[in-house]
Amino acid sequence: MFVLVCFDIVDDRTRYRVVKTLKGYGVRVQKSVFECPGMTEHKFLKMVSILEDIIDHAEDTVRYYQLCAACVKAVEFSGTGRQPDIRKYAVA
Repeated sequence: MFVLVCFDIVDDRTRYRVVKTLKGYGVRVQKSVFECPGMTEHKFLKMVSILEDIIDHAEDTVRYYQLCAACVKAVEFSGTGRQPDIRKYAVA
C-alpha cells in the first residue's frame, strides 16, 4: 500500500522524533508530509503504533491517507518536487 502521512506537531522535540520515525518508512516530500510506498499492513500498524506513543493527543495531529495505485499515478503537483516513487508500490 502507499500511505501519505501528514502531521502538525506543536513541540520541536516531539516533531523531531516523529520525523525520525517516518524517515524509516518513507520519503519526506514537504516539511510535514511523508510518502510511504511499499507499506504492508503489518508495517503500517507498527508505524502508527510508534507515532501514537510519541505524539501528544491533546495538541498534535497525524493523518494517514492510504492511496490506491490509480490515485498515486494521478498525483499532480506544482513547483519543485517529483512524482511519487511507485516502483515499490504493492496492491494490498
